[in-house]
Amino acid sequence: MPDTNYRPEGDPLAGSTQVPGTDDIAALTPAGVSVLDGDEFDDERDFVQPRGRLGGTVALGTAQAIDGSESGITRTFFPQIMAAFGLGNTELGLLNAMGNAARMLFGPIWAMVADRFGRKAVLFVVTGLWGVWTIAAGFAPNWNMLLLIYGVSLIGTVASEPIINGLLGSLYRRSERGKAFGTVRSVAGGLGFVITPLLGQFGQNPEGWRWAFMTMGGLSVVSGVLILLFLHEPQRVSAADQSELKSDAGMFKLSDAAKLFKIPTVALIAPMLLLVTSLVLFGFMGQVWARDLGYGVTNGAYLQTVFAVGSMISAFVGGMLADRFVRWFGHKGRIMLFQIYCVAFGTIIALTMYFATWWDPDVTPLPSKDVLKTNDPSIAYFAMVFLMGLIFSIGFSGCVLPMISSVCPKQLSATSFAVLFSFIQGGINVVYSLAVGIVADAIGSLQLTILIGVCIPYFLNAIYWFVFYKVYPRDVALQAERTRLIEQGRF
Repeated sequence: MPDTNYRPEGDPLAGSTQVPGTDDIAALTPAGVSVLDGDEFDDERDFVQPRGRLGGTVALGTAQAIDGSESGITRTFFPQIMAAFGLGNTELGLLNAMGNAARMLFGPIWAMVADRFGRKAVLFVVTGLWGVWTIAAGFAPNWNMLLLIYGVSLIGTVASEPIINGLLGSLYRRSERGKAFGTVRSVAGGLGFVITPLLGQFGQNPEGWRWAFMTMGGLSVVSGVLILLFLHEPQRVSAADQSELKSDAGMFKLSDAAKLFKIPTVALIAPMLLLVTSLVLFGFMGQVWARDLGYGVTNGAYLQTVFAVGSMISAFVGGMLADRFVRWFGHKGRIMLFQIYCVAFGTIIALTMYFATWWDPDVTPLPSKDVLKTNDPSIAYFAMVFLMGLIFSIGFSGCVLPMISSVCPKQLSATSFAVLFSFIQGGINVVYSLAVGIVADAIGSLQLTILIGVCIPYFLNAIYWFVFYKVYPRDVALQAERTRLIEQGRF
């Protein structure tokens, strides 16, 4: 669930899906859902292909991978930070919440700045030069200073995804954007699979978290230089592309948001997001692996990579599986698949996070002051984590994204994603991240907190989804009529 950009380093959801029946390309990140809105009727005759755009596209993918890794350092290396400054799960929850809040607050601001001063220039600053703040975090002498410096660094890292998506709209024709988006995600995902385990090698040094910050900050500066050298932004940016950038950043008109909730399916999806807890899981699962199961930071990074590979496959498999369900059961097929997904994902979270000893009898939690490891994951446990990733993306790539696209009038498509995932879900996860950390410290068990607070909501969600059986097919049938009414100003 969204969430990009949740999240394990390198973006575990390095995959995109074409929303059935449209030209829209959607991808999940633990930070939200990014959408490139396609229009098959768009006149492309005036499009001029920028020079060297392949090199620029690769540079954008590299920047996205590095920003994802920067934002994930605290989740992977928090066991070491925890030991260094005498912290608890509450502080980890605060760091996770800061990431969600930064995207909600500063994503729209960077979009406006990029609109005014140029996307390439702004991306060079916030993805490249802004890396000096990440380097500085590695020298933090105490927790309060780390919190301050890391907070400043987050302000920059959250800018890359909406700006990159907007740049793709300027570099490629609409008919080519699926390929462009896939290229960026593939580069980002591939680099993530390399960066994550390499970065994890610092886990064998109690001060490794400092080296991780300094390394990723330096790589961030390098990625900015690559953008400066290889990216050639068109001088003229269309109004449609400017609108796309703002939508990807979570900006929307309140009047358009109000129209969305006239659609019963959308109105019911909004409260459903209260029962989507995967982004909270991603913020804490590195802590469970490293400390509660005693695997240490390095093994935790390996497990993150295994999960990421499964998630990438899941993003593609989910769409194909859902299409088959639609052929078998009509529009209700996506609802049925999502219910199956909820039960399966809630179960696999419980089996990997709480009942880990079923797959690895040697699990031994780390002593409170230890930062290394007490044991290594078994092959069976690696397999279970891969299965968790393999299940993860099915619900959204196959069900939720296509359903929203199938009921929303075309004029409100991008707005629907901004409202539901950047704004509503982003806010929910700020609160949930704080709550999980506080509750885990209060009851003395992060694993039990995840079992109750993350797994059970998925089972409840499977029940909640019965409400869609009546309203969703009706809203699909009314989509064309609602699109026409908006054109006439009557919706």
